[in-house]
Amino acid sequence: MAKKNHKNREGVVYSTNSEFEYNEQFKGLLQPDTLGETQQDLRVLLEKKGRGGKQVTVITGFVGKSDDLDALSKKLKTQCGIGGSVKDGEILLQGDVRQKAKDILIKAGYSKTKLSGG
Repeated sequence: MAKKNHKNREGVVYSTNSEFEYNEQFKGLLQPDTLGETQQDLRVLLEKKGRGGKQVTVITGFVGKSDDLDALSKKLKTQCGIGGSVKDGEILLQGDVRQKAKDILIKAGYSKTKLSGG
């Protein structure tokens, strides 16, 4: 097995086959197509556990490509004026901005957005 691009092998750890070669042609095909804004069922919730007592607004339920999720995250962070990130298909926004994030998403066409949790 060749050692070039060993960090890009998703899910392949070791192979006993001496003729095995990792095939990268299927790498980007695992992501589903992005649903339209009106079809997305987004949930906006607040998390505090495991974050050192800090509050984080989490947006879950996005179905689509990671590039589209990154673009939505950037739009939310810019309009809320805060920092954040994208991890495991969820948008994380710093602080308690649930209502503001929900309003921005509804204005952007995500009509099924709901607040979730306590």
